[in-house]
Amino acid sequence: MLNDQELLRYSRQILLQHVDVDGQLRLKQSRVLIVGLGGLGSPVALYLAAAGIGELHLADFDTVDLTNLQRQVIHDTDSVGQTKVDSALRRLSAINPEIQLVAHRAALDEDSLAAVVAAVDLVLDCSDNFSTREAVNAACVAAEKPLVSGAAIRLEGQLSVFDPRRPDSPCYHCLYGHGSEAELTCSEAGVIGPLVGLVGSLQALEAMKLLAGFGEPLVGRLLLIDALGSRFRELRVKRDPACRVCGPKHA
Repeated sequence: MLNDQELLRYSRQILLQHVDVDGQLRLKQSRVLIVGLGGLGSPVALYLAAAGIGELHLADFDTVDLTNLQRQVIHDTDSVGQTKVDSALRRLSAINPEIQLVAHRAALDEDSLAAVVAAVDLVLDCSDNFSTREAVNAACVAAEKPLVSGAAIRLEGQLSVFDPRRPDSPCYHCLYGHGSEAELTCSEAGVIGPLVGLVGSLQALEAMKLLAGFGEPLVGRLLLIDALGSRFRELRVKRDPACRVCGPKHA
């Protein structure tokens, strides 16, 4: 049940007919993994903590650098040199002491990633490299856990949802295959701060829709964001029947 403090804290969400008390209770009972606490993971973690996700698993092996602070808004100047997980724990605990926070400070290998993904209800990929995204996708397909994937570089952003519980849903590998220009990192190509905030906020929204059970998630759709022209475009994405990750031979 929701206690009086929670009913007050989340009252503006509960007022929405799409959420209501039942939806808020589903959020409280949810366990979510955030992979990466950088530009995308910052707004994801902040908004999901504030929204009342019951258990947040935070995974990042990196430390806070001064160059991160232009866009990674969960961290501050005092966080420089700390692990990103510890910096995020401090901030999220202050925002919402009602939730449980689980730290994963070491890099996740295939076995540990599989175990962590199996222990949650939903995963948000907020990483910045293709190999991590591929590993997270494979773990989500194997465990049949929905994956909210976002990316941002320069002045361009992308967002999609992959849900292996649905037979029509593609996976990350169906869309990107063996990689793309997205393999570049922000330190190599640059990125504008508000763009990662926008993509991360949309990731948090998609996660809440999936967990609380409202709206239409971005399954089978890729949202493309052109920050330079302030334009949004949507592409349909189909499942690849020969996909080496989610195809029939790997089901």
